[in-house]
Amino acid sequence: MPFAPQLYSAALRMTRNPTDAEDVLQEALLKAFRGYHTYESGTNLKAWLYRILTNTFINKYRERSRRPSEVELGELEDLYLFKRLGGEESTGGATRSAEEEALEGFVDEDIKGALESLPENFRMPVLLADVEGFSYKEIAEIMDVPIGTVMSRLHRGRKALQRALWRLAEERGIPA
Repeated sequence: MPFAPQLYSAALRMTRNPTDAEDVLQEALLKAFRGYHTYESGTNLKAWLYRILTNTFINKYRERSRRPSEVELGELEDLYLFKRLGGEESTGGATRSAEEEALEGFVDEDIKGALESLPENFRMPVLLADVEGFSYKEIAEIMDVPIGTVMSRLHRGRKALQRALWRLAEERGIPA
């Protein structure tokens, strides 16, 4: 599974929760395994897997939006303590990509927050294009929308991210 670490990173950016990312990835990989006979040899395997991952996430998101949210206070306290003690680096779980490690060193939590605050339909194209490096055509296939829709959502998502980062810079007193 050479794409598993990248897929996990993408799932984590989609779900914003390690446990949910693992669930989405596991379900997506199971669907890919069961549907491998539908994969057309010679086409982009990575894009095919990302499409399955994205569709799995969207289906779970829709399913979850129909249910009341459930939160365990103990789990939140454990996660907070875990992050405070710096345990994220020593999880021993899925390995992080070099790109993710580089971003981790340079990207501030506020910037990640600005990206995560984008509406879902704008955040996904920005993540797939600017973080994962997919082309417009590949994003259109992954999200199952026309290329024009990808271009529009990507433009709007980047503009919204730019506004959010501009506000962040103003708050920090960074001159324009």
